[in-house]
Amino acid sequence: MSDDNQPQTAAGQEQAPPESQFIIQRIYLKDVSFEAPNSPEVFTREWAPETDLDLNTAVNVLQNNNYEVELALTITVKSKDKTAFLVEVKQAGVFFITGYAQEQLNHLLAAYCPNTLFPYAREVIAGLVSKGSFPEMHLSPINFDSLYAKRLQEAAQQAPEQAPPQATA
Repeated sequence: MSDDNQPQTAAGQEQAPPESQFIIQRIYLKDVSFEAPNSPEVFTREWAPETDLDLNTAVNVLQNNNYEVELALTITVKSKDKTAFLVEVKQAGVFFITGYAQEQLNHLLAAYCPNTLFPYAREVIAGLVSKGSFPEMHLSPINFDSLYAKRLQEAAQQAPEQAPPQATA
């Protein structure tokens, strides 16, 4: 006897519900740049760093339920109004994702995947800064879930509330 909640095929056989899968296929460094335009002068001055962080993500839809997610970080550090260093990192990954509702898929791509990539990018940045002979830089964790929720809330507020069209006679 079959369950009423199970999907049925044309022949009346039970069909298994689609299985949700999330698989990390590959994590890789896509692009990296380090510049120290005012070296060696910056090493002879008092160190008073001011840090600016720019963070972006991008999603590229690939074939067969694969998605490339790119996490781009740009960090500019100035000391006494002179650029000490600029580091840019694009950390990327290919993720196989299937069986999720659109809302869940969006959350995975916009929050969970960048959260997975961030420790790799943070490690690359720390290594580059150290090799540039600057004081250690350890980026604090980023709450991508909170950033995603904030974006959803902003989008909902910006969407104009549309009244249903009025019929005219």
